[in-house]
Amino acid sequence: MFGVKSIMSLDIRLKRVNKLYSEGVSIGGHVLAITTIDPQTQLNVLTLDLLTGVVVFESRSEARHEGIVLAIEGNVNMQLSSKNVGIFEAFYNSVKPVPLISYSVEIAKSGKLPAGKTEIPFELPVRPKTNRCLYETYHGVFITIQYLIKCEIKRPMLNKDLQKVVEFIVEYRKPLEIQPSMDKAVNFLITPESLQNVKDRSKIPRFRISGHLDSTVCKITEPFTGELCVEQCDAVIRSIELQLVRVETCGCAEGYARDATEIQNIQIGEGNVCRGVVIPIYMIFPRLFTCPSLTTNNFKIEFEVNVVIILENNHLITENFPIKMIRYSNNDL
Repeated sequence: MFGVKSIMSLDIRLKRVNKLYSEGVSIGGHVLAITTIDPQTQLNVLTLDLLTGVVVFESRSEARHEGIVLAIEGNVNMQLSSKNVGIFEAFYNSVKPVPLISYSVEIAKSGKLPAGKTEIPFELPVRPKTNRCLYETYHGVFITIQYLIKCEIKRPMLNKDLQKVVEFIVEYRKPLEIQPSMDKAVNFLITPESLQNVKDRSKIPRFRISGHLDSTVCKITEPFTGELCVEQCDAVIRSIELQLVRVETCGCAEGYARDATEIQNIQIGEGNVCRGVVIPIYMIFPRLFTCPSLTTNNFKIEFEVNVVIILENNHLITENFPIKMIRYSNNDL
């Protein structure tokens, strides 16, 4: 006897292949809806990005249903680290999610779906809840900003309801105006004297590592660039690496829990690199795992870059650089 899954299938197919949508424009740090001029009435008309596509239902035989509902949900989900509140407390005391968008529509009333393939088109506005704005999609460790479209076909009694969930991506739309953000180039020099958290400096080998970062205000769609040069190092170097770190801060009853975790680590120098040779720094920011730097009343998402030199005895020399991530710069206007 066939189960429900073997004779029926449900899918959501969005019109945009990249599943990329926007809510509105950002002015002064606040996301607003877009208004355009109606050519007939000469009045401002609110325009929102539309989530369009089709619900596809396939069945070998005619199928009765009690209604087809389509829902859009978007939430900021936060989880406290066990390092801050303990393992059991972290499991039971998750921070309450922040709802950004939530509504549902019935796209078909109760009835019958014919045998074969049925497509039901839909068009839904990407509209946030009252007094809310949509943040960019972000998949972190302790903070996740996720947007889902869900379809549910309610079946008669003794039949399992059919459900399908698809994630769509939200990115900020190009704003009408951008606050000036100058490129902040940083020159750095790493020596034994510049190191912190060192117990016995007499055991540290002599070294001098210089370089520069082209900017610590980073456009998310462009590479992170700079240069590094090992001018002197008495110890043998095993590797030089570039580490991208997310810093997530969640609000909780006891205060705020701040956690730094690695996003990616790339090697820019292999082995005992030649002294005095300029090594380029070049890193692409991964999609979904990064987003524009964000600060709200309930949470913060920030980013840092570490330049890490690994010596032969596995000792680490690390220099930390906080960076600000942005989606658009002045050049985009």
